[in-house]
Amino acid sequence: MSFMHDGATPHYTIAVREHLNEYFGDRLIGRGGPVPSPARSPDLNSLNFFFWGHLKTLVYSTPVNSVEELEQRIRFSVGLITNTMPNFRKIHTNLHHRVTLCTEENGGHFEQLLS
Repeated sequence: MSFMHDGATPHYTIAVREHLNEYFGDRLIGRGGPVPSPARSPDLNSLNFFFWGHLKTLVYSTPVNSVEELEQRIRFSVGLITNTMPNFRKIHTNLHHRVTLCTEENGGHFEQLLS
């Protein structure tokens, strides 16, 4: 397994980098890691353009009343997403489209071209 690091300033402290290097070593992708992250990579990362938003929609479809309920909903929703193969086909198609747009824009902004 690899870890894709977003490189945000709070996530880039020495303590965080040491921890990530200890656990992921040469499998660390992103700022300061052995595998650099491509420009605008959040636009190309399915966790960012699909998973987190979809998970949030499922988890917060109704008000959450406790930490325990939140944990249960997160676990259930992750399982639901993971076990729904049509979602992964859509994600693959969407990722291919995003990579094509990114290439056409020479690595520049392309989210305005998504529809």
